[in-house]
Amino acid sequence: MRDRYESPLNSRYASDEMQRLFSPDMRYATWRKLWVSLAKAEHKLGLPVSQEQVDELLMHVTDIDYDAVAAREAEVRHDVMAHVYAYGLVCPKAAGIIHLGATSCYVTDNADLIILRDALTSIRNSVYSVLSSLSAFAERTKSIPTVGYTHFQSAQPVTIGRRACLWLQELWLDVEELNDTLAAIRFLGCRGATGTEASFVSLFQGNTEKIDELNRLIAADFGFDRIYDVSGQTYPRKLDSRILNALSSIAQSAYRFGDDIRLLQHDGILSEPFESKQIGSSAMAYKQNPMRSERVCSLSRFVIVTALNAPMTASTQWLERTLDDSANRRLSLPEAFLATDAILRIMANVAGGIVVHEAANARILGDALPFLATENLLMAGVKKGGDRQALHEIIRAHSLAAKERMARGESNDLPLRLANDSEFPLSADEIQLELNPLHHIGRSIEQTERFLQNHPVPASIPLADIKV
Repeated sequence: MRDRYESPLNSRYASDEMQRLFSPDMRYATWRKLWVSLAKAEHKLGLPVSQEQVDELLMHVTDIDYDAVAAREAEVRHDVMAHVYAYGLVCPKAAGIIHLGATSCYVTDNADLIILRDALTSIRNSVYSVLSSLSAFAERTKSIPTVGYTHFQSAQPVTIGRRACLWLQELWLDVEELNDTLAAIRFLGCRGATGTEASFVSLFQGNTEKIDELNRLIAADFGFDRIYDVSGQTYPRKLDSRILNALSSIAQSAYRFGDDIRLLQHDGILSEPFESKQIGSSAMAYKQNPMRSERVCSLSRFVIVTALNAPMTASTQWLERTLDDSANRRLSLPEAFLATDAILRIMANVAGGIVVHEAANARILGDALPFLATENLLMAGVKKGGDRQALHEIIRAHSLAAKERMARGESNDLPLRLANDSEFPLSADEIQLELNPLHHIGRSIEQTERFLQNHPVPASIPLADIKV
């Protein structure tokens, strides 16, 4: 429909996979899978649930009548009970045992945990894709000297590949945080209205071992081997805070990468991909704006700010349960994932197609290097018998004159000025030897090679391999 708002995260940015993970079909089919798992465990543990009822539920996991759900929810004002009703319509034999002993958060929270785990896995796969492209770029450019910058002022040279390792390292730190967050996720289980499992104490006539086994069986059905020791009605909302913080961390790394690309493209050292028919500006036909990197930065700001919702929600939970988390979580969690997914897809596109303008890079480095090499020139002059303070003054005076020349749009002639100065003890050849860029990049090549060797990119984990 064109007369209704549609989130650009769906229409423009996020992948089909991430949209599917947070879709109504995924959410409500997962609810039904949870009801199947509950009924199956209850049957196995001796409650009055038949195998025929379990089989009937299993046959109707995906055929959700959303019109029936909407009509029922309009009457009862309760989404979970509306779905219980609609499920019962297509499972008449099992209708009476659906949701037996459970409260709403059995399906809502456990489904969220399943979806959030799978979404984090998808995000990690997308990070791996960026790491793979950036690692190849770093390997390809590890020996190309370029101007280093501090305070965005020219500083000691590095190599282009070594700079890429700064971007890579931040993403690897994000992978560590993703792994820690994934490892921290536990299953809620079927815990009842206040987390005491009172309904199951009644159903199992006080046999608490069967209650524990019920929760273990359900958790195992969905690939979880840990359950929260205690809970209120919901899983701890601090997990949401941890998850969104991991996404925010990725966004921070992405923002830094995007900003660096934008700065370097401004200087002409490199540029993001630009397609043959791409238009940079509706007015200025010559423009090649770094729009992909700008989009990375724009979406990253959105994720960083959105992540603030989770700690605010976690800190305001009342006692065993309050509902003021619900509407916020429906917005902040999916949108943060969709935006992070979009960021990483754009980053992978940029990282896989960065163009290095080697001639422009060499020219910029050539203009800066005589200034950056002045300390080396000073030390070499002293070694040939020069007075350190006198040589410093000679270099200072010629450097200022060379800068004035460059301000007029001319090249840096500091090496020639020093070579022609009879008071400066180095010959033109000796000066040029000191201006070899490879003499000024320190361990850039070695550090790049070691970093890439120590950080091989693992294979992605297909979501189909996660048991749900």
